[in-house]
Amino acid sequence: MNRIPSSWSRAVVGLLAAVAAASALGTVSGRAQDYPTRPIRILVPYAPGGIADIAARIVGAKLLEAWGQQVVVENRPGGNGFIAMELTARSNPDGYTLVIATAGDVTINPALFKEMPYNVERDLAPIASVSDAPVVLAASGASPYKTVKDVIAAAKAQPGTLNVGTPGYGSINQLVLESFALNTGTKFVHVPYKGGAPAAQALVAGDIPLGIVASSTAAPHVPSGNIRVLAVTSVKRSLLNPEWPTLQEEGGGDINVSNWTALLAPKATPQPVLDKLNAAVVKLLARGQCACRLIAVIDISPPSPQSGSAGPRDVLSAACSSES
Repeated sequence: MNRIPSSWSRAVVGLLAAVAAASALGTVSGRAQDYPTRPIRILVPYAPGGIADIAARIVGAKLLEAWGQQVVVENRPGGNGFIAMELTARSNPDGYTLVIATAGDVTINPALFKEMPYNVERDLAPIASVSDAPVVLAASGASPYKTVKDVIAAAKAQPGTLNVGTPGYGSINQLVLESFALNTGTKFVHVPYKGGAPAAQALVAGDIPLGIVASSTAAPHVPSGNIRVLAVTSVKRSLLNPEWPTLQEEGGGDINVSNWTALLAPKATPQPVLDKLNAAVVKLLARGQCACRLIAVIDISPPSPQSGSAGPRDVLSAACSSES
């Protein structure tokens, strides 16, 4: 019997491997070209009404317009964002389960918790930045606090007695609270909620006297007097209300904090699918109508498609004014 030379065997194996790889690549590319063929699910680690939830719904609505495919926003609050993040990390990496994560989910949780059910670098893949918004120090309308100085004075008079609500442990809002306390030599009682919207509702109900929440979460309750915004955490004043001072202006120390959101997918999601999602999100965020809606609803600057960083708020504001 004639034997095939071993060198030929190796060549055939190599050729078959190359063909298989090319076939797989072609299959992935084909799937990416057809994507999406069924509804996409965007998980939100927090309750409805917060910046992550609003960002997810705006992006989802625009993706529906662009692709004609349903996008379902699913809130999975609790566990410091662990529930939604872990569920995404363990989902089938096919582009049909995504998550809108905040700075707390991606950067703060890993620094605070020794054991986590997900690892950002190992388990998740970035798609695009979506928003970058300031948070505010707000007071319940039922409280006596009218200014930041009122809060500082009360906290110094009764250390460790003033309750301050935030969207949860490990949130950027809690870090603002701790920085504010450190800068002013005060102590507060941290009251964590399952998102910014529940914290804002607690302020409205008078359950807590103070809260650190997204400016967009507090703003709807300002005209009624149920919530008073005392200061914003960014160095620039809010686009929602330029009369709100900054914490730095009010003696809160060197605080310049915003809470960004980003769209992520399971780690092994094919790169062509990630690229298609990235292109779609960047395109929709670059549109004036979508950018203006983000500013009006969330008080943010959408990312600049060129740099990937937050775009100039004054330029976007001027563009929106010209469109109205």
